[in-house]
Amino acid sequence: MKFSKTGHALLAAAVSLGVGLGITSCGQSNTIDYLYVTASKNTPGQISVYRVDQESGALTQIQDSPYSSGGRNPVAEVTSPNGADLYVVNQLDSTIVEFAIGTDGKLYPQHTTTTPGAFPQAIAINAAGTFLYVAVTFQPNFSILNVGPGALVAYPINSDGSLGTAVANGTLSYFPVQTNPLSVNVTANGNFVYVVNQNTTPQVATGANANGTGAATSGTGGTVSAFAVGSGGVLTAIPGSPFTSGVSPNASASDPTSRFYYVTDSATNQLIAYNIAANGALIPLEGGPFATSVFPDAVTIDPSGTYIYVANFNSNSISAYTITQSTGAPSGLAGATTISTDTGPTCVLVDPAFGRFVYTSNFLGNSISGFQLNTNTGVLTGAENSPFPTAGQPTCAAAVTHGNHPGEHVQATAGTGSGG
Repeated sequence: MKFSKTGHALLAAAVSLGVGLGITSCGQSNTIDYLYVTASKNTPGQISVYRVDQESGALTQIQDSPYSSGGRNPVAEVTSPNGADLYVVNQLDSTIVEFAIGTDGKLYPQHTTTTPGAFPQAIAINAAGTFLYVAVTFQPNFSILNVGPGALVAYPINSDGSLGTAVANGTLSYFPVQTNPLSVNVTANGNFVYVVNQNTTPQVATGANANGTGAATSGTGGTVSAFAVGSGGVLTAIPGSPFTSGVSPNASASDPTSRFYYVTDSATNQLIAYNIAANGALIPLEGGPFATSVFPDAVTIDPSGTYIYVANFNSNSISAYTITQSTGAPSGLAGATTISTDTGPTCVLVDPAFGRFVYTSNFLGNSISGFQLNTNTGVLTGAENSPFPTAGQPTCAAAVTHGNHPGEHVQATAGTGSGG
């Protein structure tokens, strides 16, 4: 299970070891973009902040970086579509911290929200910037000592970026999902929310599991809980939910047209692909699942909806695919299916300005790997001076742009190796 980041990173090493912004544009500008990288080694956690060079993709850490994450074990993060706010999940404190983002990229803590239940794991925001979704490991009244199902919490976002009262589900402040939810994704049109459930049992939440191996107990197979978004943000389970999803699913992404949905399976080294029906139901693609490299741990799609990139934790690589637009089926890029990263990539995203760069946070390498993305072919080549150092044990990355070019919202995701 993706519960203790450190424990699962060590497990993956032993075995073989939802959000930035994506933007498409015809031209370039001198707009400065910023990359935010959470790291879990220290207490409190840290956030490293970098300027992105729009010519090369190279990163330069800004003054005063790194910043405190405002809590312990930051495992996931997402930026608002307008680039004004960063939301960070501090797992061990069960909190979401909102930071205002200055025009110089600096972070200013604003509000802290405690989630219902314990140990939030994943986060996503809709493209309108009106709702924030958080997957929580345990519903209220459950814990490590009393293991039970997880929860999905939907927060309205106020005009100042703060989170409102969680959307009510009858008398509950959350929507039940299955055991060990690891990923949450909202479609670009805002109509559907999906939660990946690994259905394994967590052992501890402190970086090493109780059995001493870093392993989670085996489960009954993975699923995806699917919800339709209604008036006021109320969620309704989609008929057929939860949908079967591999053996050990851990990360997910949907395309910008809201037609296709993809889930990584770290146990089988596969990418599972679905068509999204008109009512939000998931229909497995013919010919799938599709092969990845070893221990896929994160997945993202470029802003144009043309390419998929999967970070593979154990093989220190990115698997790259082209999306067949008529069917959603992924196919490996000719001559560049797998690209090497630094050690233990846990999160992958496309740059926020023009969709021309790709970055991975590398948990074991204490670094960020950067790549130039050829928008005509999808092929990646290493960015100048990559990899770039981070604070200890980076878990995920998010990005914003400051300028006058249009944007399309896409999410960076992480899986069970250590990222959010």
